[in-house]
Amino acid sequence: MEDAIKQFATQFSFEPVIENKDKLQGTYEHFVIAGMGGSHLAAGILKSRVPGLELYVHRSYDLPPYDEDFMKKSLLIASSYSGNTEEVVSFLDEGLAKGYHMAVIATDGKLIEKAKEFSVPFIKIPNTGIQPRSALGYSTIALAYFLGNQEVLAELQTLYDTLDPLEYEQEGKSLAENLQGKVPIIYSSLDNLAIAYNWKIKFNETGKIPAFFNVFPELNHNEMTGFDISDGTKELTKNFRFVFLNDRDDHERIQKRMKVTEKLFEKRGYEVLSLELEGSNILEKIFKSLIVADWAALHSAILYGTEPEQVPMIEEFKKLITE
Repeated sequence: MEDAIKQFATQFSFEPVIENKDKLQGTYEHFVIAGMGGSHLAAGILKSRVPGLELYVHRSYDLPPYDEDFMKKSLLIASSYSGNTEEVVSFLDEGLAKGYHMAVIATDGKLIEKAKEFSVPFIKIPNTGIQPRSALGYSTIALAYFLGNQEVLAELQTLYDTLDPLEYEQEGKSLAENLQGKVPIIYSSLDNLAIAYNWKIKFNETGKIPAFFNVFPELNHNEMTGFDISDGTKELTKNFRFVFLNDRDDHERIQKRMKVTEKLFEKRGYEVLSLELEGSNILEKIFKSLIVADWAALHSAILYGTEPEQVPMIEEFKKLITE
């Protein structure tokens, strides 16, 4: 895991090749990506970069329940790092059966086999032995290629030169030490939902600890009241610690909400760790923050004595559901 973090920026030098490219039509009105776990995270990042992007995420079996006209005007992208994720394979199978426009992103596996068999456009991303959550650079570039957004692709490729993961290790390590013995709750604006969600996943999969996330302003209308402690509930909430992802580009009312919520939490005895999102553009801001999260999750694993790379409970689950 440590090497994957240190080498992360090299992923942005990846230059995908779309096989069976001639099967793509000129333009699509919508894009639907099917992916589970780390294989759909790129979609949230690209939607943060391009608000209003007609990109939809499907995280279950078969096809989403969109109408026939919508589906015919869409490119349906089956994304699975291994190429064998059963939910995503079923998405591809049903899409092919209905004659929809399909595409594939994977390292290998059943998805690549089927793409070759049925002449489906596909991008084969490098299989370097890392976990799907660590291959976010590869998958984001691959998805951007299918979307055809040259401006976004150019920004992604500059990250190879501008990101230095080692620069953020100490920040991540300090954060892990501050969070030791606590359950992290990650809060951001709705615009930065993809960042907060990725933070949560990294603590879950790498740190092997519970972690949760939510977004402003919605949490001000419900979740925060769950932390208005009383004598009867204080034992339920004593081990939570909040991480606020502050963004100077957020709506001014969101920024005020975050400040006021921080004061209310501190008044009730909670510690709030405020982190500033920084970068020369949105994508740099996103990936810098996620590198900090990677280091924090890795050092959490070290502090707790957990194995940061593998996900044995997920593998055990996969075996059980095939019995």
